[in-house]
Amino acid sequence: MNEYVGQPVSISNILPKITNRTKTIFLEFWLYVLRLVGLIPSHTIRNLFYIISGIKMPFFGSVIHLGANFFTPQGITIGQNTIIGYRSFLDGRGKLKIGNHVDIASEVMIYTDEHDVNSENFGNSFAPVIIEDYVFIGPRSIILPGVTISKGAVVAAGAVVTKSIPPGEIWGGVPAKKIKDRGLKSYNYRLGRPMLFQ
Repeated sequence: MNEYVGQPVSISNILPKITNRTKTIFLEFWLYVLRLVGLIPSHTIRNLFYIISGIKMPFFGSVIHLGANFFTPQGITIGQNTIIGYRSFLDGRGKLKIGNHVDIASEVMIYTDEHDVNSENFGNSFAPVIIEDYVFIGPRSIILPGVTISKGAVVAAGAVVTKSIPPGEIWGGVPAKKIKDRGLKSYNYRLGRPMLFQ
């Protein structure tokens, strides 16, 4: 966090405050540009912009469908043969790592930052999210900071994941809890071809 945020303006901190504000406005504008880019019906063009913005992902082999939104793209890493669904939200402020062969459905929100409601200044609390290989996350799920979703785990649609999920388990509900073990024990599949113009 910037040491000048929340402090009154003084002669000694006016230049750093102006610099910080200018940088913040530019970054907010670039997130708006990425939102517009996210509407271009071409995986190749979108991937190019996402990589230029700092998302670490393969140019070919993984895709982010239309309408995705981001915070701090530089903190996001995406593996091979991963598909991220329509209108998903990916937060890189506290670092987000998504593995290989991960299927994230539409409108999933993944947060790595939240407000500390007990803080006197309502400050931020950052914690990384790790999504390991062969995970499936159902539509409209929410993943909160500090969670690891282990290899082969499944998150049911609409779940709110507040705790880490062990390998090969299926979780659902609000807050998410274990439903059962996944029947598949060995993972070696590849996800199908992503839909064009999506």
